[in-house]
Amino acid sequence: MYVVESKGGAIACMLLSLLLLGTWPAILTLLERRGRLPQHTYLDYTITNLLAALIIAFTFGEIGTSSIDKPNFINQLAQDNWPSVLFAMTGGIALSLGNLATQYAWAFVGLSVTEVITSSITVVIGTTLNYFLDDKINKAEILFPGVGCFLIAVCFGSAVHSSNAADNKAKLTSFSNDYEDGSAIKDESVSEETYANKAENLENGTPTKEKAKIRDCRFSDRAREQKGNKGVCFSLFSPAFNLATNDQWHKLKDGVPHLSVYAAFFYFSVSCFLIAIILNISFLYHPVLNLPKSSLKAYVSDWNGRRWAFLAGLLCGFGNGLQFMGGQAAGYAAADAVQALPLVSTFWGVLLFGEYRRSSRRTYVLLVGMLSMFIVAVSVLMASSGHRK
Repeated sequence: MYVVESKGGAIACMLLSLLLLGTWPAILTLLERRGRLPQHTYLDYTITNLLAALIIAFTFGEIGTSSIDKPNFINQLAQDNWPSVLFAMTGGIALSLGNLATQYAWAFVGLSVTEVITSSITVVIGTTLNYFLDDKINKAEILFPGVGCFLIAVCFGSAVHSSNAADNKAKLTSFSNDYEDGSAIKDESVSEETYANKAENLENGTPTKEKAKIRDCRFSDRAREQKGNKGVCFSLFSPAFNLATNDQWHKLKDGVPHLSVYAAFFYFSVSCFLIAIILNISFLYHPVLNLPKSSLKAYVSDWNGRRWAFLAGLLCGFGNGLQFMGGQAAGYAAADAVQALPLVSTFWGVLLFGEYRRSSRRTYVLLVGMLSMFIVAVSVLMASSGHRK
C-alpha cells in the first residue's frame, strides 16, 4: 500500500483536503437555495461519499506488495482487528451526525458563519485530544498558538455575523420604505417581479421581509440547536480515527498489525453511509418541522441537481481521505488544520450566494480580520507537523 512518509507530502495532502472540504458545503447549500429537499440531497451525497472511500481503498490501499507489518487493504479485511474497526466506525457515526446537522445550521446563519463556529469547536477539542493521543509528536509551542488563532477567528466570525445581520436589517427596512411610498415603482417599464428580485438580492436570497421572517422562524430553532451538536460531533471523529489506526489503548491482540489508513477509512465510511441512509430515509416519511414529506419513489425520480449532490459526496470523501493520509504521516493534530475550511467556504459564499453583498465597512473589516486569522492558523498548525515513527 502507498504510505505518505515525508512532511512535504503530508502538507500537500492537507492543503488539497482543505480545498475539497471547503467546497462541498457550498454545493449542498446551493441545492438547498434552489429548493431541493435536503433528504434527497444527502442520500445522493452519501452514496458517492462511500464511493470515494472505495476508490481510495482499492487504489492507494493496494499499491505495492503486501507485508506482514503493512498488509494491503484486502488482506486486512480478514484480520482480527475488530477493536480498531469499531473505533473507525464510531468516528464515521460522529461525522455522519455532524454532516446531517449541517443542513439545519446552514439555512439560518449562512454558510460562512456556520463553518467558522463548527470548525473552531472541532479544532479546540479535536486537536487537543489528537495531540495527546499521538504522544505529543507535534510541537506544542507551535500547535497551541495555532489553536489560539482559531479562537480569535471565531470571535471575529461572531462579530461578522452580528454586523452583517444588522446590515441586512437596514437594507430590508430601506427597501420596504421605498416600496411603500411608491419611489421603488415609479418606472412603469419595470415589473413588480423585478422589484421582488431586487429584494431577494438584498437579503442573500430572501424574497421579501415577510418571507425572511418565515424563513427565520422555520430554521432558527433547529440551527441554534444543531450548530453546537455539529461542532461536538466533528471534534470526535478525528480522534476516533486516530485510535483506529494507531491503537494507543492497546486493544489489538499481539501480532495483529495496526489498521491501515485505507482500511480504517473504509469502515469509517461504511458506518457513515449506514447512519445517513437510515436517518434520511426516515426523514423522507417523517420530516422535521413540518417540511414537505417525500418517498423513496420521489427521491429516485428527482434528478434536479443530483449530479451536484454526487459531486459534493466525492469531494467530501476524497477530502476526508487526504486529511487522514496526512494525519497518519505528520500527526492528526496538525491535520486538523484542514478545519480552516471557512477560508474556502467564505469565498464560495460570497461568489455563489452574495453573502456580505453591500455590507458596511465595519462588516468588511471584520471579515478580513477573520480570514486573516484563519490563514495564520492553518499556517501555524501545519508548521507544527511532526513525523510518526
